[in-house]
Amino acid sequence: QVQLVESGGGLVQPGGSLRLSCTASATISSINFMGWYRQAPGTEREFVARISSGGSPNYRESLKGRFTISRDNAKNTVYLQMNNLKNDDTAVYYCAANWVSFQPRYWGQGTRVTVSS
Repeated sequence: QVQLVESGGGLVQPGGSLRLSCTASATISSINFMGWYRQAPGTEREFVARISSGGSPNYRESLKGRFTISRDNAKNTVYLQMNNLKNDDTAVYYCAANWVSFQPRYWGQGTRVTVSS
C-alpha cells in the first residue's frame, strides 16, 4: 500500500496562486505516474494533471498554461503549481498515484482549495 498526503490548500483570491504538495510513502521513481484530480461541489471528480516517472507531464486541456505539475524524487513529492486561480478552480484536490488500467490505484485524502473574493 502507498499512502499519499496532500498539503497546501486554502483560501485564495481570484488571480492568486497556490502550490499543492503530495508526499508518498514510497519511492516515487518506482511509480509509473503521479498526479492530481479535483472534485467541486455537486460534480464528478475530474482529471487535472499527471507526470510520468520520466518527468513527462499531461494536463487537462483547459488548465494548460495556468497549472504546472512537477516532482522531486529525492523528497518523494509531487507538486501542483496553480497560477491565476479562478472561482471555477474551487474544489477538493486529490493526489493520485500508480495508474493501472487507465485509472489511479492510490488516492490521498484531499486538500481543499477555495477561490473567492
